[in-house]
Amino acid sequence: MSEPFSVEFRARWADMDFNQHMRNAAYLGCGEETRVRFMDAHGFPISELQRRRLGPVVLEDKLTYRRELTLLEPFRVDLAVAGASEDGRKLRLRNRFFRASDGELVATVESLVLWFDLEKRKPVAPPDDLRAVWAQLARAEDFAVIA
Repeated sequence: MSEPFSVEFRARWADMDFNQHMRNAAYLGCGEETRVRFMDAHGFPISELQRRRLGPVVLEDKLTYRRELTLLEPFRVDLAVAGASEDGRKLRLRNRFFRASDGELVATVESLVLWFDLEKRKPVAPPDDLRAVWAQLARAEDFAVIA
């Protein structure tokens, strides 16, 4: 089994909330950035999605906090597939956030993503080459088929 894809970040001033820790929208943004970087690193940049008039649509995000991240604190975000439909139309993607200093898990974002035809404005199964990109990603230990 392959390792989850991973990206390094640092908590920025713009990521902080009133309580002086990383705000929820910043976690979601880092999860999205990690997914985009994964596709780009595996030969499927956003320009290719634009050319094909195909886009990912997030139907649902679930954010679970365990610890805080504070200003300028470095952290790592990984990405794994927690579920997929048989045709690849839906993916459940899991981002885990780890403090760089001690490797402790600080948060998890789980997103349900649907592939969307931007011309027809409806959900579609992704083309085989895009499905192959996601097949390269590590599966979470609790991976399940999505109905």
